Amino acid sequence: MTFRAYILGAAAGGGLPQWNCGCQNCNLARIGQIPQQTQSSLAVSGNGRDWAILNASPDIRQQLADAVPLHPTGSRTLPLSSVLVTNGDIDHVAGLLTLREMQPFTLFATRAIHDVLDNNTIFDALRRDVVARESIALEQPFELAPDLAAELFPVPGKVPLYLEGETVETGQIGENTVGVALTLGKTRVYYIPGCATLNDTLRTRLDGADLVFFDGTLWQDDEMIRAGLGQKTGQRMGHMSMSGKDGSIAAFRDLNIGQKVFVHMNNTNPVLRPNGAERAEAQAAGWTIGQDGMEITA
Repeated sequence: MTFRAYILGAAAGGGLPQWNCGCQNCNLARIGQIPQQTQSSLAVSGNGRDWAILNASPDIRQQLADAVPLHPTGSRTLPLSSVLVTNGDIDHVAGLLTLREMQPFTLFATRAIHDVLDNNTIFDALRRDVVARESIALEQPFELAPDLAAELFPVPGKVPLYLEGETVETGQIGENTVGVALTLGKTRVYYIPGCATLNDTLRTRLDGADLVFFDGTLWQDDEMIRAGLGQKTGQRMGHMSMSGKDGSIAAFRDLNIGQKVFVHMNNTNPVLRPNGAERAEAQAAGWTIGQDGMEITA
């Protein structure tokens, strides 16, 4: 069997173009000069028949309409086994409300993330007698979909923006931000759409992987400040930048990884421009720039 991944959405929160943004990338996307991208989500399968969705984007209705492998096979029969959310960010959980149409599947998350969902009654629209909610402990293998095993592990990050207090810890280790390890036979794949730093534990875990999908939010840490679009750095938002001595390109340079794919890219990120120097630099370092509709096997 072959591991299959289908990028439902390659952009960070807001997508490309973001509805209220007039930055260079958004304007180019509006006139068709660069591809439009929906918000962060990935579909995975171990057998090509049964699929799991990692993170439920606010754009999931359109994403599922565009993803032929996940189209209904009968009047109300869908090849969707489960949905897993890696944190409580709006761009990763809001799509759950679209999936309320009496469609059975299993919703996986850590206990901490389930608590966030449980404390907001709007998510009760996802009826518990139809959608099973399963809490997954860290470092414990489980079946994500038929023929596909998974394991959750902590990734340096922070709580969702709407849960921030006066003091924000951006390198928090625990259940609020997790990565997903996927196993099919001897094939090892990792999905990490949000990460504040690549610490030694994470480096050791990822070394030797066949495929890694990794946080590509910003090209440089102060990108949004330079563009006049915000006051926060990438680090303050809980994300590594791609470039620079502390960026993900440098951090991954000595790791033995078969395929490296950037996902969760902010609308300001210059790698989204196909002919840009930043994209060429990332590709020269062995990275693929994720795009909606891209299929990758391992």
